[in-house]
Amino acid sequence: MIDCGEGAQIRMRQMNVRTNRLGHIFISHLHGDHVFGLIGLISSFGMLNRTADLHIHSVSELEKLMQPQLKFFCEGLSFKVIFHSINPKEQELIYEDRSVQVFSIPLKHRIPSCGFLFEEKPRDRHIVREMIDFYKIPNWRIHKIKQGDDFVTNEGEIIPNEILTTPSEKPKRFAYCSDTAYYEKIIPIIQGVDCLYHEATFMNDELLRAKTTQHCTAAQAATIAQKAGVGQLIIGHFSARYLSKSGLLNEAKAVFENTILAEDMTVFEI
Repeated sequence: MIDCGEGAQIRMRQMNVRTNRLGHIFISHLHGDHVFGLIGLISSFGMLNRTADLHIHSVSELEKLMQPQLKFFCEGLSFKVIFHSINPKEQELIYEDRSVQVFSIPLKHRIPSCGFLFEEKPRDRHIVREMIDFYKIPNWRIHKIKQGDDFVTNEGEIIPNEILTTPSEKPKRFAYCSDTAYYEKIIPIIQGVDCLYHEATFMNDELLRAKTTQHCTAAQAATIAQKAGVGQLIIGHFSARYLSKSGLLNEAKAVFENTILAEDMTVFEI
């Protein structure tokens, strides 16, 4: 999960999200609309008798804020809440497992803030079963062949890997950037990602307000997407002044055509 606003667990229930699969929460910064749901979610997990550890990645100040609340509201939890400190000024690897890597993205906001870059790790190549059978390749060799090895027959003939396998799917990359002012220093980090979520709090007629509050306009978010050559842009974090989001969408699409709105309970395929 990225950020945890006060309505997070309500939306999760409405969407039938399996909360027992949630192991890591990445908090971008310590403004209330991004963290007020955290203590409630942890408390709910406790009442559900969760046993798996919950990992929270954030600036170090969050642990100091959360520990008194955890002690008061969540004493005797059946699971551990483990905090991992992030340096919001640096791009660094903050989480890794066998399938994905997560990097922090330094952003520009009124308080320390960072985005997150999720990168799938390359997958093994796909076996061509007919060729494996034709060359009578033993099962114990298949793992290495999927990783790119050639096969050498008993007669010494080298069978190139390209004959035995087909390429795996290209690893997907997703970047999340909120909250932030217009900040071109993130472009090299997010270059070419398949999908970028970027805040678009205001329209361009509120450019001065965006600058003052260290937020972005829809056109600025689209400019970042264009300059970074991303595949798709999702804009969100809209000011409550906009009852209709069509103006924000149109402003962004004028700069970067492949833009869509982030709206509650929408599911996007990357």
